[in-house]
Amino acid sequence: MERHEHGARQPRLRRRAQGELEAQVLAALHGAAGPVNAAWVQERIGGDLAYTTVMTILTRLLAKSAVTRERVGRSFAWSSAAGGAGLAALRMRKVLDGERDRGAVLASFVTALSADDERMLRGLLGPTGAV
Repeated sequence: MERHEHGARQPRLRRRAQGELEAQVLAALHGAAGPVNAAWVQERIGGDLAYTTVMTILTRLLAKSAVTRERVGRSFAWSSAAGGAGLAALRMRKVLDGERDRGAVLASFVTALSADDERMLRGLLGPTGAV
């Protein structure tokens, strides 16, 4: 809590992590009926977030091919490039990218899979071990 004028305590706004913001932006886009502008995204994820921050996150997601954009007048309309499975995969990659020992993370993940999920993963990897 911070003190402001007249000694009143104001709650301190929690700073969101970049990955959390990306997930919120992607979730908003995924829930949209079609392409939307950045102001629409800003409104959906919280008015306390600056428009420029939303644009930065959208641009970063565009560089990761997680969103697409199309020119509409003088601005852009943004869309999610992937469905629910693609968004989950993006979150999984973010976790993996945040760890130093990728092999250990993958090994831990695979050993925790159910037998059915392990068979599915083996099927996806195929006989050569590549997707």
